[in-house]
Amino acid sequence: MRRALLATATICAFALAPAIAKATDLPAGGMTVDDIVSWLQGAGYPASVETNSDGTKEVVSSSDGSQFRIQMYDCNGGPRCASIEFYAGFNTHGAWNAQKMNDWNSKKRWTRAYVDNTNDPWIEMDVDLSPGGTYEMLNDEFSIWRSGFRDFRQYIHW
Repeated sequence: MRRALLATATICAFALAPAIAKATDLPAGGMTVDDIVSWLQGAGYPASVETNSDGTKEVVSSSDGSQFRIQMYDCNGGPRCASIEFYAGFNTHGAWNAQKMNDWNSKKRWTRAYVDNTNDPWIEMDVDLSPGGTYEMLNDEFSIWRSGFRDFRQYIHW
């Protein structure tokens, strides 16, 4: 009886093995701008690259009809960057203030918000890509960003 139970447990463990597949690693050292564009487009999101006045590149995308950007960080002079930042700003003609953003920040864990020098609201979220990131982790972080971004737009009535 004991051997039969052990054999059944072993068979069940092997049957479940495909469900416990290895996560797909991100490229060593992080991702390039083109990697980010491909990842977003592969998930069905629009994505393009824009070059800033200082020569740096960032990705422009959107979710639920609102545009956001992804800035690359920790690139160490190379094309691969070890972290990214999702961010978006809204022109509300100065309708916000630091207290309203502090209220947001006190209730949110993953995103942070602030007002610029003209009292327009901004939201940001950082994501580490290296060392040891996976696409599954990145997809989860992107889900957190989209949720926070959607909640923020509702918070500022955008």
